[in-house]
Amino acid sequence: MNKLLVVTGGTKGIGRAIADRFAQAGFDVATCARQEADLQAFQRDTQAARGVKAYAFRADMSKKEEIKSFAQAVLALNRPVDVLVNNAGYFVPGSVTDEPEGTLESMIDSNLYSAYYATRGLVAAMRQRGEGHIFNMCSIASIKAYPNGGSYAISKFALLGFSKVLREELKENGIRVTAILPGATKTASWAGTDLPDSRFMTARDVAETVFAAWSLSRHSVVEEILIRPQLGDI
Repeated sequence: MNKLLVVTGGTKGIGRAIADRFAQAGFDVATCARQEADLQAFQRDTQAARGVKAYAFRADMSKKEEIKSFAQAVLALNRPVDVLVNNAGYFVPGSVTDEPEGTLESMIDSNLYSAYYATRGLVAAMRQRGEGHIFNMCSIASIKAYPNGGSYAISKFALLGFSKVLREELKENGIRVTAILPGATKTASWAGTDLPDSRFMTARDVAETVFAAWSLSRHSVVEEILIRPQLGDI
């Protein structure tokens, strides 16, 4: 039986590139998103292009009950989860002092709690097997404050802290934990920018990095990976 990758928010951007890279290696893939049309396209295209099974579930990963339902749907497949990539999240620029009220709560819900509850929902089975790999999609914003970062940066700092805690809790269970900290990557978040593509990384570059970290033997773990555009941060 093929190994199983679970990637949240896997129908677009970095999440889609990660799903494609693991499917290319023969993994079956399970993902979630809010839009049914995106999920159907993901399932159809992945299965047709890669010849693997693709499972697609509708879920808003900013809502705790829907995160839990997604985890239960994955468990109901009765298959071991080999790799979990907590990728779901979003970015809205702003300043802590004048961004709309509720921005911090929204960012924490989407960028931190999504990873927290998805992990809690799936990690028990990993522990029972004594293996697995969890990736958390952090950001340059997890280690570097910058103008207009606002609550997004706060949420990503917290996600890196979550990754560090998880690493310590799970190391004795044979579960590897890796924090990915990408810089500016050309995805829909940068739609409308006047900057040339040369100022950005590609989503595929991030996906290849995740796959390379997973490919190490179970005796080694890359705890954090910082990836920047060759020309530096934007």
